Amino acid sequence: MIIGYARVSTTKQDLEGQMELLEQAGCNKDNIYIEKITGESTAPRTALKDMKHFAREGDIVKVASIDRFARSIIDLNKIVEELNDKGVSIKFIQDNIYFKAGEQLEPTQELMFNMLGSFAQFERSLIVQRTTEGRERAKKQGKHMGRPGRPRKDIKRALNMYDKREINGMSVNDISRATKVPRSTIYHELRKRRVK
Repeated sequence: MIIGYARVSTTKQDLEGQMELLEQAGCNKDNIYIEKITGESTAPRTALKDMKHFAREGDIVKVASIDRFARSIIDLNKIVEELNDKGVSIKFIQDNIYFKAGEQLEPTQELMFNMLGSFAQFERSLIVQRTTEGRERAKKQGKHMGRPGRPRKDIKRALNMYDKREINGMSVNDISRATKVPRSTIYHELRKRRVK
């Protein structure tokens, strides 16, 4: 069976190109595992885990490119080895690298694979570095980081409801849902009150 795996780093990125490539390579839409998570995230990659669990000896996993599989050379080699040990072959379409289960890679292919994996890891490190530097610059310039805050009137309303919670019987979760003010903001404002 041919199994596909596609990953984008954010929910805003488009999977269309990867999907098209995988379908052209013989993957049925029903057998493509889709992940919307960064390659280095500590969050569990459930689609990858499900795909590895589903794949059986003799199957071929097709991936658009090496950097869609992992952004760390260690993880990349570990995942490939794990699948090959199960008798599952892996084909990286754009990189034209094929890990046939039970067969050793040619030295030039192995070099190319590790180079491309290293480039993906290097690119990821650069993105992280640039993002961190950008955040620091923005903080120094006094720019607000993160999501836009709720209007002050909504926060006051939430605190007013909190003060009357014994009368209205509302929990902090209820107040948060009713006012759309995050619980963390409510607790933060309550801590500020205690300090004063």
